[in-house]
Amino acid sequence: MAFDHGHREEHVDDGMIMIQANLDDMSPEWCGHVADLLFEAGANDVFWIPIYMKKGRPGVMLNVLVHSTRLEAMEDIIFAETTSFGLRYTSVACHRLERRFDEVHTPWGTVRVKTGYHGGRLVEYAPEYEDCRRAARNGGVPLKMVYEEARRLWRMKEAGGAERFEPQLAGEDKNPPFGRRNGN
Repeated sequence: MAFDHGHREEHVDDGMIMIQANLDDMSPEWCGHVADLLFEAGANDVFWIPIYMKKGRPGVMLNVLVHSTRLEAMEDIIFAETTSFGLRYTSVACHRLERRFDEVHTPWGTVRVKTGYHGGRLVEYAPEYEDCRRAARNGGVPLKMVYEEARRLWRMKEAGGAERFEPQLAGEDKNPPFGRRNGN
């Protein structure tokens, strides 16, 4: 099964824009709805940061990463669905790792594992959250159990069945096991 998430090769995306809006008079219950609409309209990322605004009022900062060709659609949604009176824009470039997808078969269901490569070397791997969540619910087990089992099975699969495989960080001559630095 092929999974195409648009990042088969490591690259830099130019022409990206970070849109920001500080909001102190919007119900936090709306945040999920607004994020869903922005993603559906082509946002690459949407996140909220809790902030304090003038006069010590709590608020949130909406951050939307999007390609410049989708800017108008984002503006339409933000102005229609939030209480914002203005937006800030920052031009950014995004360095994206090469991504590959694999599958492992846990006792509770199949889980996709995303791997990230920098300069052709493995630097990150992670089970897909929604697959783990579905397997945990279907199997009646804790999410962290599925997540840990998927990571273990992927490491074994990559090592050809070896129990103690750990991917190596790119650019390190001594190649310590992934996640272990400075004796940790």
